[in-house]
Amino acid sequence: MRRQPATTGRHRGTRDVLRRAESEIYFEVTGSGPALVFAHGLGGNHLSWWQQVPYFCDRYTCVTFSHRGFPPSVNVSGTFGHEAFADDLAALLDHLALADAYLVAQSMGGWTCLTYALRAPERVRGLVLSSSTGTIDYAAIDHPAIAELPAWNERSLAERRRLDAMGVMASTGSRMAHEQPEAYFLYEELYHLTPASYKDSVRRSTRGSRNLPPQRVREVRTPVLLIVGEEDLIFPPMAAAAVASLIPGARLHAVPEAGHSVYFERPEAYNRAVDAFLAEHSGIATRHAAAPAGDGSARG
Repeated sequence: MRRQPATTGRHRGTRDVLRRAESEIYFEVTGSGPALVFAHGLGGNHLSWWQQVPYFCDRYTCVTFSHRGFPPSVNVSGTFGHEAFADDLAALLDHLALADAYLVAQSMGGWTCLTYALRAPERVRGLVLSSSTGTIDYAAIDHPAIAELPAWNERSLAERRRLDAMGVMASTGSRMAHEQPEAYFLYEELYHLTPASYKDSVRRSTRGSRNLPPQRVREVRTPVLLIVGEEDLIFPPMAAAAVASLIPGARLHAVPEAGHSVYFERPEAYNRAVDAFLAEHSGIATRHAAAPAGDGSARG
């Protein structure tokens, strides 16, 4: 694939494909400054971060990519899962000659990024886990919040069944469908770009690999921010609280009136939280340090 320019206004970048024996990884690079790498979830691809890249690319080198098998990336070998995804991430950072980077991960992307952070902590300047605790076996954590899991599972299952009967995606919930129909439509379109059979296979793989012992989490030495939506039906928000208690210095940020896809549903609130976290560790000022807080909702 011929290298093409990618642009958000004056911050031009590139789009290209990293060809490996196991995979062909499509990626885009936009902006300048410290590297900020975004790893999408099961329902997305590199395009999912359309509300983040324009926000950050004036101060950070934003790297977006599609995991192997998520178009336009190709799974050449047929293997997938967090280890394979982390291999691709490592290869991409090497290809771009990035000595280190901040990683921002959504849901499944958290499995990729946490795996990589444990492998190469010296190359991760900071880690944002959104609606995710990666491969951590959070049910095994001794924390009061975990006692809420059974009740949450029951409520979540009932609500997901109700939404399914209505034809509404649980990964956004009815609030986004009703209040932000344009954004919901775009989310649904992005979701269906990847074949359902492939997503189902990856989903089964991740469910079977949530086995990282809690004591391993204490080995994470990079700054960590966990972001959750208070109305998440896919990922239990209380699991993030339990995990945050194990990671030295980790912070938890809960966003009200948001479901599983906070970055998409409430981009302003999400971007501000990530921006403040990055500013603390990079020394780069936030974009709107003195701006009044908005409601963070996506706009059509």
